[in-house]
Amino acid sequence: MHEKDLIKTFGSLVDDALLVIGHDLIITDANAASIRLLGDKVIGTNLNDHIVYSGLAEELSTCLESRKPVEFPTTPTNNHYRHIRARMIVWGKDTVIMLLLDMTLQHNLEKMRRDFVANVSHELRSPLTSLIGFVETMQNAPDMERADRQRFLRIMDEEAKRMSRLINDLMSLSKVEADEHIIPEGKVFVKSLLMATINVLSNRALKSGHDIRFHDYRGQKATEPVIRGGNDEIMEVFQNLLDNALKYSFPASIIKVEMRDDANGRLAINIINQGEGITEKHIPRLTERFYRVDKGRSRQMGGTGLGLAIVKHIINKHRGELKITSALNKETVFSVILPYATD
Repeated sequence: MHEKDLIKTFGSLVDDALLVIGHDLIITDANAASIRLLGDKVIGTNLNDHIVYSGLAEELSTCLESRKPVEFPTTPTNNHYRHIRARMIVWGKDTVIMLLLDMTLQHNLEKMRRDFVANVSHELRSPLTSLIGFVETMQNAPDMERADRQRFLRIMDEEAKRMSRLINDLMSLSKVEADEHIIPEGKVFVKSLLMATINVLSNRALKSGHDIRFHDYRGQKATEPVIRGGNDEIMEVFQNLLDNALKYSFPASIIKVEMRDDANGRLAINIINQGEGITEKHIPRLTERFYRVDKGRSRQMGGTGLGLAIVKHIINKHRGELKITSALNKETVFSVILPYATD
């Protein structure tokens, strides 16, 4: 089969880029996926113009001489953030077929896995080191003053609870990620659940001088809003967002909880607090696991860095949307947008 016939026959059946390369590295034919990956007008150009790899000539020569497939990693010249696995296969006397497999997703998932393991290890190491240090100190000082012993025990208790919160959040995140593809079937009466969540946090709000105020802007005759979902998961969303609002708002300020319909006929719950705010560059990353705007302050307040990641995945599971806007030293708004139950 001639190389032109090869691309015509198999080019459209292959999702990845398929090129025909001559012994001089000139691209003689390419499928549509190659053009999407490398850009227009690749045919008749040198392969070196399109992928970044210093040993192309050597790899081609090795493939032609050994008559065996050759593989190597590379990136497109026009996008260094994409990760490609190139595979050369001999086709005829002086021609090779090159398959460019886009490994970007796999690469990013592996990086996320490595980062996640590193972050978990880091988050656990700190309280564990603290606990080990205090245990050793107390073991080596049997005559320690009662006041010092009580202080050490309080710190150890706080560190143990910190690890417990982290493990609980990791388990919650793992569960919701595993079930994210499953469409919830239960019914959630959102206003009742939201009011219950506010009542749970009202005592804490009073102690810090905050006032949580609820407003339903759907009209006095509006019926109880109902969505498809799980009560426990939706309550976890509201608790996390209200908890953040209490932590990061100015002392004795008002936290507003608003319920309204959005422009697309979905239910929108806005949780608004007055505080220092969040700079724009941080907002897209707030829902990443372990991402913190102020690491020291977050840990001091008992945060694990997983709360908003859990919120995002629960909302995704419920086929909703999370929007975040913030103005420095003014309002920060977390908007939970959920589709109404249709039956």
